[in-house]
Amino acid sequence: MNNINFGRVLLGGLVTGLVLNIGEFLLNGVVLAKQMEAQFFRKLNIPPPTPSSLAVLVVITFVLGIVIVFVYAAIRPRFGAGPKTAVITGLTAWFCVYLYGNVGGVALGFIPVNMAAIAIAWGVVEYLLGTLAGAWLYKEA
Repeated sequence: MNNINFGRVLLGGLVTGLVLNIGEFLLNGVVLAKQMEAQFFRKLNIPPPTPSSLAVLVVITFVLGIVIVFVYAAIRPRFGAGPKTAVITGLTAWFCVYLYGNVGGVALGFIPVNMAAIAIAWGVVEYLLGTLAGAWLYKEA
């Protein structure tokens, strides 16, 4: 069918966003917390995130989840419904968000290679799980 089910895009996108938000909390708040403190907050003299900045990040991550499921719905007619198309979508989003940003940060010298490597590996799992969960909920009308 050629019509996108926007209700299901929203539902699947919110689930994708939830998975991504949980993953980001675990990555930045637990796994890389000490390195983030040393590398960004102290070394680069960047203030720690405020509650309002964290709220913005949480909201934009939910919006990203909705966009990811929308892209999944949009490419389904070409690639077919199912996990293969979800993986294509998840890897595309991961490339645009994680790989590009972290490689750029390493190249510019403000993200250490080890932090970028951890984030890139973490991100591919996070984005694939999130996209698979959201795509699983998406059904055409």
